[in-house]
Formats: sequence, structure tokens, C-alpha cells
Amino acid sequence: MKNITHLLSLVANDMHHVEEKMRSGIADRYPDLAAVVDYLMGAGGKRLRPVLTLMAANFYSVDKEKSYSLAASVELLHTATLVHDDLIDNSLLRRGMPTLNVSWNSGATILTGDYLFARSAELAAETQNIRIVTIFAQTLMTIVSGELQQLFNDGHGNVPNRQEYEQRIYAKTASLFAAGTNCGAILCGASAVEEQALHNYGYHLGMAFQIVDDILDFQGDEETLGKPVANDLRQGVATLPVMLFAQKSPNHPTIRKAVRRESVSDKEIESVVKQIKTSGCLEAAMTEARQLVQQAQTDLTVLPNNPYRQAMHEIADYAVSRNI
Repeated sequence: MKNITHLLSLVANDMHHVEEKMRSGIADRYPDLAAVVDYLMGAGGKRLRPVLTLMAANFYSVDKEKSYSLAASVELLHTATLVHDDLIDNSLLRRGMPTLNVSWNSGATILTGDYLFARSAELAAETQNIRIVTIFAQTLMTIVSGELQQLFNDGHGNVPNRQEYEQRIYAKTASLFAAGTNCGAILCGASAVEEQALHNYGYHLGMAFQIVDDILDFQGDEETLGKPVANDLRQGVATLPVMLFAQKSPNHPTIRKAVRRESVSDKEIESVVKQIKTSGCLEAAMTEARQLVQQAQTDLTVLPNNPYRQAMHEIADYAVSRNI
């Protein structure tokens, strides 16, 4: 597999314009907010969502300025959701860096997320395409609905079933991947078949990406992860590895306590993490992620065999081989 940096270099020049778009319209009005955006943009990550949006938009001739606005819209929407997620989860670290919660009160953090949502919608509108604006609105509702569903189910004490889990990771991650690649296809005038293929690619890749995130939550250490090991379980969220383990040990006391949002000690978490690691459940979850990636790569076969398709194929491989 090619180095991920090499794959991203295909749209590196475009990404400079995208980052300028993300910052535009903020600094003049709110210098403090501009500093926050700079901070959030520097908090790591490969920017896969805007990168894939740009690649999908470049299969055919496209208005470059509109593609920059679209990609910036996708990444700002993602950034806004992270701001709100960190507040809801009371997270103090993301990728090893302090979140806004450390230095700002909840009101300022909420309004920052709200502003970024609004700015991302404004950028989506710059494409002057009603279908793209509609998909943007639907995706935002999907993401927020997923968060609300999780909050309303808070502490109910049940490990989710497969359908509930898939709905959650679609809302959390795959919906925005799919929206980006779908809207990129719309912007460059791809055929209906190609548009559906790029939507499906984003969906399958996004689902795999989140499953790998859920696996990585049990691997490495806090320094590598930038957050505590088994952070989701500590928050009472049962992900695919936990679900698979619970099928083998349905009455495991630590998992039952965790999903009920009861107090769970570090020692209890460390113990169940070791059990999950030796149970084969991480490997089983990774098998599912690889199957989704293979489907994503199959989705691409109806598209022109150009450098963008090749890069998207290899980015899918990266999604299941990364360690962060």
C-alpha cells in the first residue's frame, strides 16, 4: 500500500484552498473564534472527509471554487460535531490535545459549535446546488439524531443489538463520508450510476472507519490514542468489540455496570480490556471492517480508472491498516 501522505498529495494543492475557505469569513468578525478554528484545524487527523470529497468531485470537470466550498463545508461540519461531542462527553482530550472544555465554559463551547454548523451550511450553499444543500441538511439531521438517540438511551443498561449499533455508527461517521463523496459526484456531473457508486463507497468506507476506531479504542495506550483506553466503555457506550464479547459473556459484571452508567473502576476496565483482547473479538471486528472496505473498493469499479479512483481504492486499505 502506498504511504497515505502520497495518496493525499493528489489533492494537496486543493486542500490549501479548502483550509483558506474554512478560515474565511471568520477572522474579520471574530478574531477569538478564528484562533479556535486554527487550533481545531491543527489538532491532527488526515482530513479524509474533505480529501475524499475533492477526489469524488474531480472525476470530471468541476468548478474548482465550488469544490473548495463543498470540501470546506464537509470538514467544518465534522469539526462542529466534534466540538459538541466533546462537551456532551465531558472530554478533556482529543488526539492528545486539550479540548475547548478545558479553557471555555459550556455556553461559549456550544455557541462555537453552532457558529461552525452555520458557517458550514453557508459554504454548502456556495455550490448553488439545491441537491447538495438538501443532502447537507439531511446529513446534519442524521448526525444530531444519532446523538439524541444515544442521550435518550443513556443508562438503559442494554448492550445494543446489531441494528442499533449500525444505525449509531452510520449517524456518527458514515453519513458524512457518504454525503461528501455523493455531493462531490453531483458537483462534477457524474452519472446517476456513478453518483450512487460514490455514495456507496463513502458509506461502506465510513462504516469500516468507525469500526476500526472502535477497535483502536482497546489497543495502544493513552499517549498513542490521545484519550483513555476503552474510553467509549468508560462512557457507557458498547461498541462492536464489546457487543461481540457480550455474546460470549452475556452477564459480564463490568460491562453490565458500564452500560448502566454505574461507577466502574480503572481496575475493572483494565481487566475487561485484557479479556476482550484475548477473546478474539477484536480480530472478528476487524474482519467485518475489512469486508466493508472490500465492498467500498468494489463500489469504485463502475468509475473511470484514473488516479482519483486508484487513490480512493488505496485510502480504503489505509482505513483498516492505520493505528490511530
